[in-house]
Amino acid sequence: MKAQDIKNSILQLAIQGKLVPQDPNDEPASILLEKIKAEKAKLVKQGKIKKDKQESYIFRGDDNKYYEKKGNEVVDITDEIPFEIPDSWEWCRLDNIGNIVSGGTPKTEIKENWENGTIPWLTPADMKYIKGRYVAHGERFITEQGLNSSSATLMPENSIVYSSRAPIGYIAITQNPLCTNQGFKSLVSFDNKLVDYIYYVLIALTDNIKARASGTTFKEISGSEFAQTLIPLPPLAEQKRIVSKIEALEPFIEEYGKAETELTALNNNFPEQIKKSILQYAIQGKLVEQDPNDEPASVLLEKIKAEKAELVKQGKIKKDKQESYIYKTPDNRHYEKIGSEVHDITDEIPFEIPDSWAWCRLENITKRIHYGYTASAKSVGYVKLLRITDIQNNSVCWNNVPFCNIAEKELINYKLSLRDILIARTGGTVGKSYIIKDIPEISVFASYLIRLVPVANISENYIKLFLESPLYWKQLKAKSMGTGQPNVNGEALKSLLMPIPALNEQKQIVDKFASLIEIIADI
Repeated sequence: MKAQDIKNSILQLAIQGKLVPQDPNDEPASILLEKIKAEKAKLVKQGKIKKDKQESYIFRGDDNKYYEKKGNEVVDITDEIPFEIPDSWEWCRLDNIGNIVSGGTPKTEIKENWENGTIPWLTPADMKYIKGRYVAHGERFITEQGLNSSSATLMPENSIVYSSRAPIGYIAITQNPLCTNQGFKSLVSFDNKLVDYIYYVLIALTDNIKARASGTTFKEISGSEFAQTLIPLPPLAEQKRIVSKIEALEPFIEEYGKAETELTALNNNFPEQIKKSILQYAIQGKLVEQDPNDEPASVLLEKIKAEKAELVKQGKIKKDKQESYIYKTPDNRHYEKIGSEVHDITDEIPFEIPDSWAWCRLENITKRIHYGYTASAKSVGYVKLLRITDIQNNSVCWNNVPFCNIAEKELINYKLSLRDILIARTGGTVGKSYIIKDIPEISVFASYLIRLVPVANISENYIKLFLESPLYWKQLKAKSMGTGQPNVNGEALKSLLMPIPALNEQKQIVDKFASLIEIIADI
């Protein structure tokens, strides 16, 4: 159960008379209502409030039905009564126990309404930042002129401010005199001793109040409708016991809420954190056992080197101007040979890998790393143009991929093939990768994507695991992503350090990772 559900349940018990026991020695709520009625009449006589044209009074008949007397008219309101309350309690309308006050906004173009103002003026937007039960002021203040020239009303301390729109239900008790804009329907109680209890009642009844709101653009509860809110009123002594009980329980609900938030965050992050840990284990050679019969990665890299040399000879790829090769010396230092130069890169190596593995650059295991085709998407054509936006949740809906016009000589450079790996180089998905697993039609890729074309003697799925690993993202951030618009460039990708196991182990790692992800998905 969520913390808010617990709080709602406690408030519901409170307004039904089930949170604290009744005391037969308490003065019943019927007498309290008579006292409130007398205080109201006194305020009318003093000219502080207007007399109700049809003052209402709710009572229970001998037939156990509820009736409301309005002037000379008596109406059966049994169907309105939402639940039973103790015999010592009474039902009343909100305007039976207080004056409903609307707000207003002084004209903003008149600086005398605002400049050097000292009267607190609230808006619903201010209420987002109110912590606890009380409010003293909002962001802005108005002057006496602003107050007198608008429909804003200065309410006394211990009034209840209640937002009536955008949204309905922000609530607080005033710590001092203040006024509001027209986004409130507030309550100035005829008896300040009721305020704390009514505060909790209105929270409990907010869903009911929202249900009675009207409007098309946004919902709003009118002053007259707000005034008709049914209030279950206990004896004053019981109100105090209810408030004390709620106050005693609130710290526990708050602590529960914090624990719930932490647990929710943990549950939400758990699969992703586990996935990152598994990926890290995978590229460190800790996910599956090494097989001494496997051909070591150093031999694999020599085969890849030979494969690329043959492709260069055939004119299918360009020769690297400064081909690199990483090796480890007996003193456990790592060096990189680039052309005729040798560099000590020991400080670059992030972690130890098994002896049968090897470090390389991403360009060592790819035929090409290059940007996509710059073209405008069209509704007609014969070549699909795959864009960043077409790749969602690691899949492509090819039916939605647009066409483009491209010359035959350009098509050779950008035509997609199975096993190609695409990387988003800018935007919100920067760095994310996707393997081409199906191509229903002739397709090219757009300029905001970078293509990696893996060599034959490598598992493209293992490369994909690397491109999701913490090591990949750490290097990418360090090499390519600036403080402004995030961006990945081809040269940075080429230089990424990557740990390579034997080809057989690559496939085992991919299979093991897939099986573990299925297990995580079921947690």
